[in-house]
Amino acid sequence: MTKLIEIRDLSKVYERGKQKVEVLHSINLDIEQGDFLALMGPSGSGKTTLLNLIGGLDLPTGGSITFEGRRIDRLPAGALAKWRAAKVGFIFQLYNLMPMLSAQRNVELPLLLTKMNAAQRRRNASIALGLVGLADRAAHKPTELSGGQQQRVSIARAIVSDPMLLVCDEPTGDLDRHSAEEVLALLRALNSDHGKTIVMVTHDPKAAEYASHTLHLDKGTLVEQAAAAAA
Repeated sequence: MTKLIEIRDLSKVYERGKQKVEVLHSINLDIEQGDFLALMGPSGSGKTTLLNLIGGLDLPTGGSITFEGRRIDRLPAGALAKWRAAKVGFIFQLYNLMPMLSAQRNVELPLLLTKMNAAQRRRNASIALGLVGLADRAAHKPTELSGGQQQRVSIARAIVSDPMLLVCDEPTGDLDRHSAEEVLALLRALNSDHGKTIVMVTHDPKAAEYASHTLHLDKGTLVEQAAAAAA
């Protein structure tokens, strides 16, 4: 496999008044292209902070993040925004859909940042909705969809621009078990059948089982969870 992301000596410090809080320290991590990685750990362990750094939503205090050989931590804000739009799809716990827009229009939103014309945007959004099994719900607004369907719309929105990387922050945290398993099966299919690299934060061990491997964060430090299986 080809290395997609290389993280070296990564740290993140937040300042609260005069107090400095180190959320991540000395993180070293390689993520291969086509990997499906689950990040687990207790509340406050730095999972979401690390996810946001990988997705270019935040910048580290120290260390480096390299994506396809390019230092994204050195990019100015405008270039980083363009990189995110081209390379990363985001999936959140609470869907973040626009309530007044149809599923089709919600999925089209990321394409407004591209040079696609309206017909191309509609076509690409229809393809994405088909991939998540919601072609027949394109005209429905979020309030007319179940929680699981809303999350699948958000996944369609995340993949509509064909990004290499999907970052998922507790994607099943607001779903019942059946809907969660449907969403996780969809993510696994996007990984195995469409080659998407996925980094997923989750507190649910059953969700983590869908990933190829799991890393555990404890007080801002990564610990790989492989020893138990080998024992």
